[in-house]
Amino acid sequence: MDLVAITKRSAVHAKPSGLVLQYGTAGFRTKAEHLDHIMFRMGLLAVLRSKQTNSTIGVMVTASHNPEEDNGVKLVDPLGEMLAPSWEEHATCLANAEEPDLHRVLLDISEKEAVDLQRDAFVVIARDTRPSSEKLSQSVIDGVMVLGGQFHDYGLLTTPQLHYMVYCRNTDGQYGKATIDGYFQKLSKAFVQLTKQASYSGDENRSVKVDCANGIGALKLKEMESYFSQGLTVRLFNDGSTGKLNHFCGADFVKSHQKPPQGMEIKSNERCCSFDGDADRIVYFYCDAGGHFHLIDGDKIATLISSFLKELLLEIGENLNIGVIQTAYANGSSTRYLEEVMKVPVYCTKTGVKHLHHKAQEFDIGVYFEANGHGTALFSKAVEVKIKQLGKELEDERGKAAKMLGNIIDLFNQAAGDAISDMLVIEAILALKGLTVQQWDALYTDLPNRQLKVKVADRRVISTTDAERQAVTPPGLQEAINDLVKQYKLSRAFVRPSGTEDVVRVYAEADSQESADRLAYEVSLAVFQLAGGIGERPQSCF
Repeated sequence: MDLVAITKRSAVHAKPSGLVLQYGTAGFRTKAEHLDHIMFRMGLLAVLRSKQTNSTIGVMVTASHNPEEDNGVKLVDPLGEMLAPSWEEHATCLANAEEPDLHRVLLDISEKEAVDLQRDAFVVIARDTRPSSEKLSQSVIDGVMVLGGQFHDYGLLTTPQLHYMVYCRNTDGQYGKATIDGYFQKLSKAFVQLTKQASYSGDENRSVKVDCANGIGALKLKEMESYFSQGLTVRLFNDGSTGKLNHFCGADFVKSHQKPPQGMEIKSNERCCSFDGDADRIVYFYCDAGGHFHLIDGDKIATLISSFLKELLLEIGENLNIGVIQTAYANGSSTRYLEEVMKVPVYCTKTGVKHLHHKAQEFDIGVYFEANGHGTALFSKAVEVKIKQLGKELEDERGKAAKMLGNIIDLFNQAAGDAISDMLVIEAILALKGLTVQQWDALYTDLPNRQLKVKVADRRVISTTDAERQAVTPPGLQEAINDLVKQYKLSRAFVRPSGTEDVVRVYAEADSQESADRLAYEVSLAVFQLAGGIGERPQSCF
């Protein structure tokens, strides 16, 4: 480790004195002008992680659904997963080290993690379309180079595409070819094979309108269109040619505001979807004949996918272990539909993609989606081999179903939630089942719900158990919630501390919007009184 060279380069990417940032589930995110030193140091960290794992590591420059002025960075581990928790801590320590302490922190990480500094390192880098991303990714490259790491700069990619590249490189191409053409070919081939088997009823040329959030998803969908032109017309809106990234558009805007994005004309019952800024989330929506907006979020996406997979498994005659992973925020109607109608087991984890992904790996087939539209399906290697073998051997209906499942396995990006991949899976399933967007939406009706926030002096006074559905502390809070819930039909409520600020998040659902609103308000009041609320007491506006 050439400490003199590191000191010299670090001075070019100097840390603003007193700035403290935390590496979380989304990596680092803040205003772009505060990130130069972070990028340089994440280049350094990626080299150490690569040496330690003897694998290719990814670095993605993006702030996802945040405003265009922000930026961020996250590291991608060898199999396309998010960075290991112990290394998240190293990232935070390294990012916040003052200049004179940088050497010591690098050496500490190397010693703690038994990094062989003589080993080669390889890092792949990509970025989104933000104006600040190109310069910031160059700072990452500076960090990689000063530690002697080798790198490949993919330039503009969606976040899931970088996850795919890392996974391909670390499986010697078994998962796929680590090029953008390899990604397009793998997904489009599976999509075309799948949709060939759809018996279209008057809807020969299916089309979907896509709100691309003025982000990277538009560029990549344009590049990909010619690959799957048969069977699906994709019409792009908010493609970055005029509007600002994530400004009144994108999956986060559509979900949180419960209305269509700007820049998109929607006719009655047209099938539409929205990506977020780095194309790792997707939600669907439509407006009915009366002009009413209908959102189809991650819960309903997971329901469509897992129900179809269950049907295929029944046709094939394979009794595989399938599970749907949700968080406490999943609507109670989706859980009931899956368990009682589709007979698919549902499991609940703490909030955060890494918890969902980890739990999904325990099953032969694990489907996970957060309500915000981030998710995918994971298939164990043994299942993939077995299903594809059956597809080759059998010529009957079982063989046909096995071939379809084999194509679905190839169509999913199993390294990460991927809006492009998920859209193609959804479009294929709707075509194969002959479902309209309204019929999909009608599978079940969401229970009315309300989310609120309560400011507290210290969020650490709240601790939870049972995947954040039960409060352990402060004393008396869970009992108070239980008593309130008993007063409403089909109701439940839970509270959890924010991961980033001193607020407590409250979720409530019930049989009517009025009841859900009132329950959320009453639980907020209990939090304020028992968990050290500060500022104005929660106000009833119901």
